[in-house]
Amino acid sequence: MSSKERAVRELAAVLHVLGHAQRVRIIEELRDGEHDVNFLAEAIGCSHARVSQHLAKLRGLRLVRMRREGRHVFYRLANPTLASWLLDGLDFVESEFAETEQIRDSVREARESWRAPDSPNG
Repeated sequence: MSSKERAVRELAAVLHVLGHAQRVRIIEELRDGEHDVNFLAEAIGCSHARVSQHLAKLRGLRLVRMRREGRHVFYRLANPTLASWLLDGLDFVESEFAETEQIRDSVREARESWRAPDSPNG
């Protein structure tokens, strides 16, 4: 396998894992620092078990790292620029795929909340 093919396969694997909305939300929540599974589950509105499954996939590609503190496990982005990269993706979605004003408004609102680190809803 050539270096180019290997690199493309790695990128495709990352994009595949990022192809789930809840995983993107987890990355969004981790953009400003580490959180435990309970925080993430509440923030994205899904079960503790489901968040753990998503984190396992993200860890499998080394997109997130974990740290144990007693019984608590905290997660953080391995490379915080991933959150910025996904935020830039909202610009692309807005300009290329937003077929309705409702979608454009949703993208704008998501971008603004994502850029606001102190936002209560992330």
